[in-house]
Amino acid sequence: MGKIFRFHTDVDTDQIIASQYLLFPTIDEMKQYTFESLDPEFASKVQPGDFVVACENFGCGSSREQAPSVLKALGVKAVIAKSFARIFYRNAINIGLPVIVCKDLYDHVKDQDEMELYLEDGIIKANGQTFTCTKLPAQMQQILDQGGLIASLNKED
Repeated sequence: MGKIFRFHTDVDTDQIIASQYLLFPTIDEMKQYTFESLDPEFASKVQPGDFVVACENFGCGSSREQAPSVLKALGVKAVIAKSFARIFYRNAINIGLPVIVCKDLYDHVKDQDEMELYLEDGIIKANGQTFTCTKLPAQMQQILDQGGLIASLNKED
């Protein structure tokens, strides 16, 4: 069970982590500025196990890997959206952050609602309703389970 942090359509990577913070040497130094332009208190409010829920085209813009990395570093359990920008989706999987397509959830929840994600079953429960979401292919689920693509490749050696 985690809280929902709800965002709009076309959240771009510069809104997730603005370019001036990319100068910091570590993700831990960057993460406090996550969503600064949309919700300046996001980094202090989000707790490990919480969720980001968005409308369409989440993660559009530049291909910066730091965008999903700061979310993961803050403990976001998953990002659920109606659709994702392709490069954000792939970067998230690469670093081990679950990204789930769910067409109906956004329209039935609000900020700070609570939800449960059953990732392997492709089910979300929120506000007394059950939503079906995209189940990740087994290979992608394995990459997530191992902490991301690099961790997965390193385990194969």
